[in-house]
Amino acid sequence: MTGSSLPGRPFTRPGGEAVDRVVSCDLTFEVEEPADLALQAAAANGRVVRAERLDVTAGGKALPRPAELAAPHRGRVHLLRAPRGVLSVSYRAELGAPPEPADQPAVASSHDAPGVAGLPGLEQLTYLRASRYCPSDQVIGFAVAEFGDLPPGRPQMEAITQWIHRRVGYVPGSSNVHNSAEDTLLTGQGVCRDFAHLGIMLCRALRIPARFVAVYAPGLTPMDFHAVFEAWSDGAWWTYDATRRAPRQGMVRIATGRDATDTAFLNVLRGIIALRSIEVTATVTGPLPLDDDLTPRRLC
Repeated sequence: MTGSSLPGRPFTRPGGEAVDRVVSCDLTFEVEEPADLALQAAAANGRVVRAERLDVTAGGKALPRPAELAAPHRGRVHLLRAPRGVLSVSYRAELGAPPEPADQPAVASSHDAPGVAGLPGLEQLTYLRASRYCPSDQVIGFAVAEFGDLPPGRPQMEAITQWIHRRVGYVPGSSNVHNSAEDTLLTGQGVCRDFAHLGIMLCRALRIPARFVAVYAPGLTPMDFHAVFEAWSDGAWWTYDATRRAPRQGMVRIATGRDATDTAFLNVLRGIIALRSIEVTATVTGPLPLDDDLTPRRLC
């Protein structure tokens, strides 16, 4: 790869340091009108970074280093300005094992309300509210009828995940950017973002805060960006993936938000641009972790 490494993160790996995850994406676009873009493809802060690199070229010529902005939950946004022509974006990172998740408050008291105990007020409100792809206010009756008899918190979250896995078929190409979780509920099919949206919608309908996470997922087939959801209980965010297509403990967080609106790998701020190709890779050092889909997991 050519170009400069990201600030403070040399691409040369120090000798003898083990790499826990290697993730990359290569994106090619046709820029029809000069464009301003917001890219969310870099691994979120929180892991030990052995090496990291982001290269952007237009017409075969390197563009200036993109500006980086901090996004919620340690996410990172890179701002690009692209002229007409072919735009290529190449990102690669070698990451060590994560520390204990930094944004987890202490475990809540048993006297606190289930599902929202200890969560900061603004964050609680944000991830309880209905959003564009997760209209939870429309399915409260269904959610209560299906899961309302279960104990609040993780028992409901786990039951929702298992229900989605049994009742929704993973069908590539079955949805697009216009489909909401209600569409997934009605059609019974979707892809990873639809599974995540449905889990979020049902959790919020039961007054469980839930949020959408875009990830790199070693073991995913076919390889692509992946989506899971997190729900709040017992003082922590717990990670759920109703697709069961990759082990959760191998995943690398990219972006976190209310739904896919907040976590798209590219937002066009100005101009006209079309995606021509995308290639994503994600691997682990050593054997791929095994996930029994029942053990509670947290994502760095």
